[in-house]
Amino acid sequence: MLNQIVDVNAAVSNLISSYHELNHDFVDELQEEPSAVEFMRYVAKNRPFIVRGGASQWRAVRKWNAEYLSRVMGDEKVAVAVTPHGNADSVVVDPKDGTLCFIKPCEVEEPFTAFLKYLREQESGTNAQQAVKYAQTQNDNLRGEYTKLFSDVDGDIAWSRVALGRAPEAINLWIGNSRSVTALHRDNYENIYCQIIGSKHFVLLPPVETACIGEKFLPAATYALGCPKSPCGIRDDRTLEITRDNPAQEVPFATWDPDTPQKRATTFSHLSKPYQLTLSVGDMLYLPALWYHKVSQSCSTEGICCAVNYWYDMDFDGSFYATNDFVRNIALLKEPNVRS
Repeated sequence: MLNQIVDVNAAVSNLISSYHELNHDFVDELQEEPSAVEFMRYVAKNRPFIVRGGASQWRAVRKWNAEYLSRVMGDEKVAVAVTPHGNADSVVVDPKDGTLCFIKPCEVEEPFTAFLKYLREQESGTNAQQAVKYAQTQNDNLRGEYTKLFSDVDGDIAWSRVALGRAPEAINLWIGNSRSVTALHRDNYENIYCQIIGSKHFVLLPPVETACIGEKFLPAATYALGCPKSPCGIRDDRTLEITRDNPAQEVPFATWDPDTPQKRATTFSHLSKPYQLTLSVGDMLYLPALWYHKVSQSCSTEGICCAVNYWYDMDFDGSFYATNDFVRNIALLKEPNVRS
């Protein structure tokens, strides 16, 4: 049995090492949008690329700023994620028992202008202990609650639609400040990510590194208001408490962070070779399905960061998804559940 375990370890290690030997250690940068055929070559290889300035002619890139967004959206109610540290949908330690949990944000609705004002004031350094707010609903919100802004961006990405043979499943708007960070995770979508205001900083891991990320089934929890007063008002991080979901459920999620590689490392984490890149205003990123990504952000001089992404359903036919699922299941078997 021991020899079998060693052989499995060697096979997983060889998979990761072989991938990096056969693929270059940078993300391709294009100076113009690809054709549908060129894009499909990247999809077939499951490799990301950046289009520098690919969205630079969009009305959103040319016109969006704090004044424009406030004027167009006014006091429309929008969904806002609230966390103490900008850590929505991430791993936290429950101080009550030391258990690692998957934490979801407290969700409130508030007038858009009030939300935007809050972001800008916090970024300027006012009331640094305030909880962090982020517009991050991943429910096609640009064609929903933010529909007044939808005409300022492309209705879809033509070369992606033609190549994939489908329209986007969702078009999402993201608005926050530099205190929000999206934890390492992956999506079952072909993702076209477009930077409108400020910058986004990505850490990317290919799907073959699933054994590196320490995925565990974690108890689900939600930040809840400890002092449920004026849900739209100013609050500091002490008013948010970790509350376990009832009924209880478990969520599979990465526990390893490539930015703190010694913490919660797996047997294979040292083999990871993350790709790091920054999107500036007008840039596009093709983020292939199942790639792990962690995202942080820098603001404009107005104290906000804004991006739009297009999710296209991935193709589950063929062997790609099934093979990745097999590798993921092997990884889940290799590492025991962990505490902090």
